[in-house]
Amino acid sequence: MIITVVGLGVIGGSYVQAMHGLGYDVYGVDCNEETLALAKKQGYIKEGYVDGHDIIAKSDMTIICLYPSLVLDFIKNHTFQKGSIVTDVVGIKSYFLQEALSIIDKDVEYISGHPMAGREKKGYAYASKEVFYHANYIVIEHPQNDKTKIAYMCDFVSKLGFKSVKIMSPYAHDEIISFTSQLPHTIAVALMNSDDEKYETGKYIGDSFRDLTRIANINADLWAELFLNNRDYLLASMQRFEKEFDQLKLALINQDEQALKTMFEKSSQRREKLEK
Repeated sequence: MIITVVGLGVIGGSYVQAMHGLGYDVYGVDCNEETLALAKKQGYIKEGYVDGHDIIAKSDMTIICLYPSLVLDFIKNHTFQKGSIVTDVVGIKSYFLQEALSIIDKDVEYISGHPMAGREKKGYAYASKEVFYHANYIVIEHPQNDKTKIAYMCDFVSKLGFKSVKIMSPYAHDEIISFTSQLPHTIAVALMNSDDEKYETGKYIGDSFRDLTRIANINADLWAELFLNNRDYLLASMQRFEKEFDQLKLALINQDEQALKTMFEKSSQRREKLEK
């Protein structure tokens, strides 16, 4: 089976490394020739291409690891093998998937996906198959999908180390991701930017601040695109968060110890459930 990964950044690079030794013929497409040369030298790809037209036309699966707008451009400018699977790693689905389906060949099985994994750093240097270990993966199903191909995709990503694979509609995906992924990024950004820098903050932080703000080191181009194209769901999640934050403020204003303890107990119980 020939699998081509387009874009060997953190996620694309982690894909080629995670597939190593599983029996696939893996190829890479990237604009950086040094990255392609390194991935080939390490044995993770058989060959690398800056253009990729020839290998894409022969591939049984193409995994496109680019920004949403660049994925659409790539689809428009390439011809995929009939009957092959094309997937992506785009963090928003509803608007994007409609556009992708309108331009890709009807004889190609387009299965959008979302590996819930990554790092705040970008580039192949930070890629590792361990990025996928015990992470969650979402397979996006639309009415035109072949159920057997959906099942195949679920099995494929499970082999790469993902612990949980869920099938969702693009709209359900965008709603839950606005809460579990995008909202935490808004909080981390706001927390970092609220620092009045009165003190040398880095000398006074512990694990809680470090963990909360890790994702504030953010890829501005990517996340601006994600936020704006999932605006309605994200705003709704932010409003629910603001309501809870205001309850904490009110309890402090009123010196209501019991209200604080009740909220702490509720959050503790909910956090424990996430690990089960």
